[in-house]
Amino acid sequence: MPFKKVFMRIGYLGAGAWGFCLANLLSEKGHEVILWTGNQSLVEVLKRGQAHPKLTDHRAEENLVLTTDLTDAVTNVDMVIESVTSKGLRQVLTLINEIGVELPPFVITSKGIEQGTGLLMCDLALEVLGDRFYERIGCLSGPSIAGEVAKKFPTSVVAASYNHELAETICQAFSTPYFSVSPCSDLRGACFGGAMKNIIAIACAISDGIGYGENTKAALLTRGLSEIRQLGRALGCRGDTLSGLSGLGDLTVTCLSKLSRNYIFGQLLASGMTPEKAYEKVGMVVEGANTCLSAIELSKKHEIMLPITEAIYSILKENVVPREAIDRLLMNPIPQAFL
Repeated sequence: MPFKKVFMRIGYLGAGAWGFCLANLLSEKGHEVILWTGNQSLVEVLKRGQAHPKLTDHRAEENLVLTTDLTDAVTNVDMVIESVTSKGLRQVLTLINEIGVELPPFVITSKGIEQGTGLLMCDLALEVLGDRFYERIGCLSGPSIAGEVAKKFPTSVVAASYNHELAETICQAFSTPYFSVSPCSDLRGACFGGAMKNIIAIACAISDGIGYGENTKAALLTRGLSEIRQLGRALGCRGDTLSGLSGLGDLTVTCLSKLSRNYIFGQLLASGMTPEKAYEKVGMVVEGANTCLSAIELSKKHEIMLPITEAIYSILKENVVPREAIDRLLMNPIPQAFL
């Protein structure tokens, strides 16, 4: 299947901080990018040359095309890339099906697990688009804070697909001197690692927020990686993927960076704010909170213990005080599997 092309016409779905950042990167490289969002006021702001509300020092590239018409973004393009939310992906894919165009390769950057179905984002896309897309779905994942990519800080991520040629094409499309993209054949592993790390980041932020130190955070990171590996193994993900950029790498940056919305959310919980108020304060989707509910469902299905995930769930859904949940987690003996 001939995917390789130096300059492409790309439909980009989602103009949040991450979507805008990557769409700008692609435009700067010379690709023709049509950026779609359902937010008309945001389109007007960007067309006036003002900065993006979530990336206040960054404006749209001059050649970036902005639209609120989904058909414009998915018609006569060489590749479609999405940065909507994990919760909104099914709806967007369903709308694309209703438009009736034959989609080109489809690249996922959202990180999450669908609630109710337990589907990873790549599996969700396959379910909606059909099995014919098995080799036409890719994923971009790894340690990548939008604000740092926008500032052109050196960043390394992976492009995953069951189709090696598509993975290489995604690498070519995105790679710049500051944004390094490497191919990966474990699509499910790349999607899963990027989803689960957000839960652990919330736990690390709560630990920091209640005044615990680096020893505590190191323990949470290590045990968190073990949780990711154990559930990932049950879902058919490769261990080397979860130890790489889209697993350990993404876990590390999200747990350590105070720019992460999941970290900010955890800090707000530690301060005594309710989950509802914390969501409102963050002002963006907190994927870790959504993924936590899905991960609990999967852990029950596969009979796997996920102590950190269960602790965060107890805070979000059972009104357990954050300090009590973290103390109970840390003071209990660590199961052999998590050492």
